[in-house]
Parts: sequence; structure tokens; C-alpha cells
Amino acid sequence: MEPLHEGKLKHLEELATGIRETIIETLLEAKSGHSAGPLGMADIFTALYFHILNHRPKKPDWSDRDRLILSNGHICPVRYVTMAYAGYFPIEELKTLRKINSRLQGHPHRGVLPGVETTSGPLGSGISQAIGVALTARLDNKKYFVYCVTSDGEHQEGNAWEAIMFAGKQKHKLNNLIVIVDRNNIQIDGFTEEIMPLEPFVEKYEAFNWHVMEVDGHNMTEFVDAVNEAKAIYEKPTVIIAHTIPGKGVSFMERDFAWHGKPPNKEEAEQALKELRTLGTRIKSEHE
Repeated sequence: MEPLHEGKLKHLEELATGIRETIIETLLEAKSGHSAGPLGMADIFTALYFHILNHRPKKPDWSDRDRLILSNGHICPVRYVTMAYAGYFPIEELKTLRKINSRLQGHPHRGVLPGVETTSGPLGSGISQAIGVALTARLDNKKYFVYCVTSDGEHQEGNAWEAIMFAGKQKHKLNNLIVIVDRNNIQIDGFTEEIMPLEPFVEKYEAFNWHVMEVDGHNMTEFVDAVNEAKAIYEKPTVIIAHTIPGKGVSFMERDFAWHGKPPNKEEAEQALKELRTLGTRIKSEHE
């Protein structure tokens, strides 16, 4: 995978802003869902679907595709919107988010929407699922990579650490597994370090024999460089701890855990869209 050149970076940054706008519009239409996490992870998902992943939206079951496992399924609006932009399904279908008989449920459901590899909902289980897929690749002599997006809050679950310990076992050498942690420091009840502290986070992963990197989750160049480094590690799995701002791009949502699990109303959505469109204009002018 090539590093990001200036032209591609500009395109991705503008795309991420558009994705944030559509997330707000989609949540407003649904009148339910999570706001903070999806907005915070828009840059990561844009980089994944439009630069990093080896995938074919028109052939979602292509056997050599990279696999993306979403462990913290409640941030699925960002995945749905990004997938729609990438061509997995019509953008108009986003209006059905969380509605009866919709393919776009409040947590992704395998077998309903092409391109969704696993069903997620119970927090802490995604890394275990990703390990199973990574081991399958080994058994099938496949070269694809397995990416697992997970939240910091679900690292309070014991089964997450069982999986981390298993993946780091020297015998397995799961160098085809790349875990991406959304380190936004919030969960539904408050700040992670007040509810159940995770620090020292890096040292914990290192103790279980993982290659660990930390990046600014809103700097796509840093993130792409980290993924390239992860692909060069041969003896162990990699975790990329991406420091993000929950509610990124919307001033009254940023760093406020109250927006973890609620959508904007009409007035709030209008203000959010106004701010995001201003941000989009600024991004364009910076690259001119």
C-alpha cells in the first residue's frame, strides 16, 4: 500500500467531512442511534475503505478480500455510510437505518448486508472473532489481512483480554491481525478513566506480546503509515491505538459523553451540518 500523497489526502479529508454530514442526516432520519463514536471514527473508516482495504464492493464475497470486523457495533452508522459511499449499497438506503425490516440495524448483522463479516453487539467479542478469521486465513493459505475495530471501553470486558492473550501467543504469530482501538476516552456512563481506568494501556498490550503503535486518529497520514508498519511486522499481531475526539467536527458534541448514545434533533442536526459544511469549505481552501 502506497503512502498518502497530497492529492489523495485532500480527497480523503473532503470525503470524511461528507461522511460526517451524512451520518448526522442518517441519525436524524432514524431518530435513534449513536453520534459521538461514528463522528470520531470517520477519518479511520474513510482511510480504510478508500485507501487501505483490499476489497471489491461489487464483489463483497471475493475470497481474497481483507476482512474488517467491527467489534463496537454501536458505531455502525459510520460503517454503513462509508460502505454506501464506497458502493456496497445505494446511499438512499441509509434512510432506513434502525427501521423495521431494514438491512441497516442498530448493530451490524451478518448475512443481511453484503460486506458485513460478523454480527456484533455484545461488547468485547470482536477481537476473538477476528482471531478466528485470521487463523482461518492461515489454514487456507490466504494472504488477506484481518482488521478489527474496537472501542476502548470494551477493553473493560474480561473476554477482550483473553483474546489479546491468545493472539499474542508466540506459537500463533498472527501477523495478519491488525486491531484498531478507538481511544476516545468515553463510554455511555462517563469517561473511561473514571468508570474503570484502562491505563497503562500501551504497556498492557505489550505485556501480551503485541506490536503497539499510537496515532492521532484524525491524521490519516499517520494512520496509513501505522498500517504499513503493521504489515511489516512478522512475529506478532499489531494494535494501533487511535486517539480520537468523540463527536469530531461538531463543537457541542465533541468530548461530551452524553452524545455517546443519542442522535441529534432537528435543530441540533441543522447546527451540526452548518459546522461540518464550514469545515468542509476550510479543508478545500487549505489544499488550494
